[in-house]
Amino acid sequence: MNNVIKEKLSILAEPKYQKFSSGLLPGIHNILGVRLPELRKIAKKLAKGDWQCYLQNASDDSFEEIMLQGMTIGYVKSELSDILPYITTFVNKIDNWSVCDSFCSGLKLPKQYPKEMWEYLMPYLSDTGEYHMRFGVVMLLFYYIDDNHIDEILKLFDGIKHPGYYVKMSVAWAISICYIKFPEKTMEFLKNNTLDDMTYNKALQKVIESLQIDKDTKSLMRNMKRK
Repeated sequence: MNNVIKEKLSILAEPKYQKFSSGLLPGIHNILGVRLPELRKIAKKLAKGDWQCYLQNASDDSFEEIMLQGMTIGYVKSELSDILPYITTFVNKIDNWSVCDSFCSGLKLPKQYPKEMWEYLMPYLSDTGEYHMRFGVVMLLFYYIDDNHIDEILKLFDGIKHPGYYVKMSVAWAISICYIKFPEKTMEFLKNNTLDDMTYNKALQKVIESLQIDKDTKSLMRNMKRK
């Protein structure tokens, strides 16, 4: 199966898109240049077949082959207990923000198993791995910024003290979404937190850049930035 997938990806690869993608992902040198909609088509077919066999034997030789595994897991229809081991294995393979965020956006299990997935995600928020932690943060960002979780989520974000750039950026992004959905609670948090300056200022910047925020709020946010 690996050889068939490699051949298919090779046919779909576009040199211009490879160059474009490589520019967005510095340090990632194994990009073929296959567009994500094409990968999704393949992943949907894999998820309907013997997906366990595919995932157990899948090749990690290229960015696309790893991305394809994550997408396939997202499309699988099975019991949570069947899928979780594959999620855990896959998270260990994440080495860039693109694979991380794409995987999270397709992994809609929290909608079906909100309590179980919350408990599963918690250890990732205290992990030392940069992309392990980003996975946890981005999953909360996509699926748990709601009435039931906003208070706990803001506390969790305040407790994250990781030096990794991609962790800081994910926390800033998540806080900006918290502000858009819960402006009063998040403003209270922004006035009293222990975030490092980079994460705090980036969160404000992301709110300022949002099209959903009015001019007065943007002006206020600019004045709240730490020097």
